[in-house]
Amino acid sequence: MKIIIVGCGKIGTALVDSLVSEEHDIVVIDSDRKVLEEINNIYDVMCVCGNGADSDVLEEADANKADLFIAVTNSDELNMLSCFFAKKMGAEHTVARIRKTDYNDKSLTFMKQTLSLSMPINPEYRAAKEFYNILKMPSAVKIETFSSGNFEMIELKLKQDSPLHGMTLSEMRGKFKANFLICAVQRDGKVFIPSGNFTLQGGDKIGLTANQTEILKLLKELNLIQKQTKNVMILGGSRISYYLAKRLLNAGNNVKIIEQNLERCEEISELLPSVSMIHADGTQQEVLLEEGIERTDAFVALTGIDEENILISYFAQRKGVPKVISKVNREELAQIADDMGLDCVISPKKLIANMLTRYARALENSMGSKVETLYKLMDSNIEALEFTVSPDFAGVQTPLKELSLKSQILIAGIIRGRTAIIPAGDDVILPGDKVIIIAGQKKLQDLSDIMK
Repeated sequence: MKIIIVGCGKIGTALVDSLVSEEHDIVVIDSDRKVLEEINNIYDVMCVCGNGADSDVLEEADANKADLFIAVTNSDELNMLSCFFAKKMGAEHTVARIRKTDYNDKSLTFMKQTLSLSMPINPEYRAAKEFYNILKMPSAVKIETFSSGNFEMIELKLKQDSPLHGMTLSEMRGKFKANFLICAVQRDGKVFIPSGNFTLQGGDKIGLTANQTEILKLLKELNLIQKQTKNVMILGGSRISYYLAKRLLNAGNNVKIIEQNLERCEEISELLPSVSMIHADGTQQEVLLEEGIERTDAFVALTGIDEENILISYFAQRKGVPKVISKVNREELAQIADDMGLDCVISPKKLIANMLTRYARALENSMGSKVETLYKLMDSNIEALEFTVSPDFAGVQTPLKELSLKSQILIAGIIRGRTAIIPAGDDVILPGDKVIIIAGQKKLQDLSDIMK
């Protein structure tokens, strides 16, 4: 597909990286020539220097031929105007980043209809949702939901003394009553789609699928259930902090935000009167101790500096905080955080890049089985995809054990109506089912791509 990206900040660059790997025809627009030179040195893309809302610039980029037009500059208004002009010129689908908290759901819906936007995206809102989901299930380091919440995949980090150390997956399935499937394991930077004789080790990161009830049952059997978070401390008063605090307050949590900018403290206090707002430098250990970090259930580091988030999160972990989450955008620093033992690191730019990669993949699919959901898991080394099964799929009504699947492919779940099925060899796929596929290093466009 021909995709135009306006704005090459953190999110724009992450989008270029992700969509180039999907082999799309990419055109990049930015007003900063140096930024474009850096992009051009790394990626094989066409670069256009100029204002993304300038008709001449859009003409040079061939906006009229764009299958997907994405505007992610720092200006909401420029993004909306750019998408509006591109749509008028003939762009098929348009996506605008709209970040301001002033825009409520009603105004966003109005703008979407008026500007003919295919999708408005708010990276901070989506990141806050991801943080919130982790805080709801503190045992997990990542949670992804399929098919309206009926089926989930979670990532867990096994401790070195885990009771699962040395146990094969077959032994594990026989020992525990919960109905689940371990579909991916990450160890020493390598990712495996394991068979039943795969042996787990302490330190592994595992991905497992099941419905939420079965996941909770398994976590209870493994004695991994952490108490629900009640008191949450947030470092930094960013937009993500605001959205996260709002969700937590609505769920009945106590929230304390530490922010050193007095004006921002006053803004959040006015928007969220129930938040305990602390005007102080939260990177100072004395401040954190004074504010009760050792008594909090969860600590979330959301400053604008990755290094600060990592170091203060490490301090919080050393002080025994049960759940610690860090915002880290730079991949090399995310690896350092992992090496330091921080098991829950979230990158907002990667969240949006993955979401728009999923959207682009869906747009270019055939009219048969199609991608309903796509997640990049295990540090983006594997994909989990949800397909709706069409009647002409070659594997319909055939027992799974008789299907001839490509390597590095696993059928991880079948959703039939509101029933989630962990598949066994005798199970079959029926038309209308939703099927969860785990794929390693393969770009699946259609359910038929899993067959040899």
